[in-house]
Amino acid sequence: MFEHISKPVIPRAQFISRQMLALWLGFAMIVGSLAIGMMGYHYFFPKLDWADAFVNAAMILSGMGPIAIPESTGAKIFSGCYAIYSGLMLVMSAGVIFAPLVHRFLHKLHADESDFRERKAREQKTKP
Repeated sequence: MFEHISKPVIPRAQFISRQMLALWLGFAMIVGSLAIGMMGYHYFFPKLDWADAFVNAAMILSGMGPIAIPESTGAKIFSGCYAIYSGLMLVMSAGVIFAPLVHRFLHKLHADESDFRERKAREQKTKP
């Protein structure tokens, strides 16, 4: 997905499209995790309707903590597993979202002067 260090830094338009793809992928990961949490809370907590299941899943996924206290063994196991999963998902989605930005920054640090000259020459050729 990313260019090798021996390749020049990609143009800004290509970087923006790569960053948008990463944002959408991170957003999909979060929405999918929220759906898993909502289904689990709705199933294991019989008193919770869908809105309350959403609030509980969102609170756990954001790291704030649960609202409903689990009473059954299944609910306690689900809550613990979902909390661990949510912590990992938060780190993974942040990694996916920030990877293109960090890669571009590190790539620019290692780029030599010729990369910048080549890019400026290409940009001047494309200007009307």
